[in-house]
Amino acid sequence: MENKKEKWYFKTWSLAVSFFFIGPFMLPLVWVNPGFSKKKKVIVTLVILVLSCLLTLVLLKSLSYLNTYYQLLQNEIY
Repeated sequence: MENKKEKWYFKTWSLAVSFFFIGPFMLPLVWVNPGFSKKKKVIVTLVILVLSCLLTLVLLKSLSYLNTYYQLLQNEIY
């Protein structure tokens, strides 16, 4: 019997780190991971998609606030 060592890119910590750096683009790593059942893959995919959507909405709202702030500054200067 061969003792197969798990690849580093299939470990849970590396999937979490890759989500923080590349977001939903890491989903293929979830789906090719042999350690996850199909149910777990679906749940992780849904969580990643929901988090990505929420983070995108927060980013857009922040950019909207920044735009408003800079417009107010511009009106004060000119």
